[in-house]
Amino acid sequence: MSVLVEFAMFPTDKGESVSEYVSRIIKMFKESDINYQLTPMGTIYEVNTIEEATEIINKAYKLLEPDCNRVYTTIKMDIRKNKNNRMKQKIESIEKKIGKVN
Repeated sequence: MSVLVEFAMFPTDKGESVSEYVSRIIKMFKESDINYQLTPMGTIYEVNTIEEATEIINKAYKLLEPDCNRVYTTIKMDIRKNKNNRMKQKIESIEKKIGKVN
């Protein structure tokens, strides 16, 4: 099974620039073996189970919770049985049709 997750998480009580806080979450990904991709508007990652997907979101929140009184989160999930490595395959499918993107 493949669980593709796109999420954004940031405090709303720390002013206009929150990269200091978002960086904590991205550091968690960098230090793990989770396949992820940072985008300007969030982070995409792929795991094998819904439990893994929600555990990562919980860990991200715990990085902000100690000094953030209000945290905003958006989450999208695409769950598909009998598939994996979809982060790469979905892009390759488009590129086969129209050529290289980005």
